[in-house]
This record gives sequence, C-alpha cells and structure tokens, in this order.
Amino acid sequence: MAEGNGPKGGTGVFAKRFQRQLSRGKEKVLQKFGKTVETKDEIFEQCLLNLNDQQIDGNRLYKDLKIYLSSVKGMREASKRLSQSLYGVYEPDWDGEEELGTIVEGEDLLWNDYEAKLIDKALCTIESYISQFPDVRERVAKRGRKLVDYDSSRHHLEAMQNAKKKDDVKIAKAAEEVNRTQIVFEDINRELRDELPTLYDSRIGCYVSVFTAISNLRDTFFKEMTTVCAGHILLNIWGWNTVKKAVMWGFALVYKKLNCFVSDLSCPPGHGALASLTSIRVIVRASPAPSLETGPASDPLVVLATMSH
Repeated sequence: MAEGNGPKGGTGVFAKRFQRQLSRGKEKVLQKFGKTVETKDEIFEQCLLNLNDQQIDGNRLYKDLKIYLSSVKGMREASKRLSQSLYGVYEPDWDGEEELGTIVEGEDLLWNDYEAKLIDKALCTIESYISQFPDVRERVAKRGRKLVDYDSSRHHLEAMQNAKKKDDVKIAKAAEEVNRTQIVFEDINRELRDELPTLYDSRIGCYVSVFTAISNLRDTFFKEMTTVCAGHILLNIWGWNTVKKAVMWGFALVYKKLNCFVSDLSCPPGHGALASLTSIRVIVRASPAPSLETGPASDPLVVLATMSH
C-alpha cells in the first residue's frame, strides 16, 4: 500500500501511462501511413455521424433560442419605455388617465410572464437536451482510445508471431493482452451502439416540445396583449371625445327641432300632427375627413337627427 503511494509506485504508474500513450501514438502513425489496418465498425460510424449532426443542430437551436429570448427582453424594455413616453404626453384634460397606468402595468406583466415561460418551457428543455452531449463525447473519445489499444496489441501479437525468433512466453502474454483490450473495447462499443440511436431519436421529442411551447406561448401572449391594448385609452381618446361632442350636439338639435314642432301645432294633445310623430332617431356615422374643428360638419363623427311621421 505504502509502496503504491510512494515515489516508486507513482513512477510506475506514470511509466505505464507514458508507455500506453507512446504505443497509441505509434499505432496512429502506422495507421495514417497505411502500415496497419484500423478496426472498423460501420454501424458505430453511422451512429457517430448522426451524433455529429444532432449536436450541431442542437447547439444551433440553443444559440438561436437565446438570441430570441434576448430580443424578447429588448422588446419588453422598449415597450415599457414607449408606454412611459405615452403616459408622459398624456394631457390632463383627457379622459381615462387612471386607466392608462393600469394598462401600461398590464403590458409589462405580460412581457415578464412571456419571457419567464419561454425560459421555463423552451430554454430549459433544450438545455437539458444538449447537456447530454459532453458525457457522450467523452465516452466516444474513450472508445477511440480503447480501439487504438486493441489494434496496437493485435498488431504487436502479429509482429511477434511473424518474427524469425519466436518467444512463446511473450507471445502468450501478448495474446492475453489482445483478449483483455478486445473485451474492454467491445464492451464500450456495444454500449454506445445501443445508446446512440436512442439519443438520436430523442431529438424529435425535444424539437416538438420546444416548438410547441414557443408557438403556444407566442399565440397566448399576442392574444392577451391584443385584449389589453384593445382598451388602451390612447386609442380611443379621439373617437371618445368626438362621440361625446357629436351626441350632445345631436340631442340638442333634436330637442330644438322638437320644441319648434310642438309649438307650431294647433291641434289638441293626442291629435293631428303630434299623434303622427312616431319616432325620433339619432344616427351616428363616421365622417370621411375628420378634423380637430368643432361643429357637426367637421367632426370625425356626424350626428344625423331624423324624425318620422
């Protein structure tokens, strides 16, 4: 125990590690120049290609989603500043000043809620999805190292078996090393061949969850924002004030005409022209050319008073 933890034990571990790295480097060089043949697994190679594409797509989606969230934050701040500016230009004699503050606050709450739900239901989902890749990449790299160890031990055994002077003891040890490295490699290779297709298929569920969340949240947000802005007092100030003026003018006109009509009647009440007066209608319609001037002819809304006999 003490020997393994002492300087000599540490030196031995370092020497073995260095020898392993040297052997791997030598094997890679020989494979690169075609002196040795690398063990191939076409199924795993296809799984690795899928993993590469999957990770690229996942990282791009995560990056673009963060950009989208950053834009939402920017829109929230811009909307808040714009609403504050509109509140600042609101004139004291306009109706609904108290309502405007409530509407501005409601818009800000909707933006905050939209951003929070995007993070919770979309960003966290894609973060959990791409967090799998570093561990898988480490295992793929480990598989590559074990593959090099297996190929190196296999080629070392072949070289010893083809040597002119054969050493049966060394050949037996080399064969044991081949069996050991083969078992280690095949175990991790089999695990990855089983897990990588499952990981690849999981992309569909992740994409569906993310896109569904974004679509539903965006649809809900714009509907609620439309509902809030539909009652925005600034959108109704012009029409509301002119409606009041037009309606008041219209009723005054009808009252005046009615008085004149009644005063001219010579018949007793309930007879003649007064009895034939069946309806008084006030019709409000939009004028094609509104202006700020007062009066029935230039108001954006024109009141037409009609009397039916």
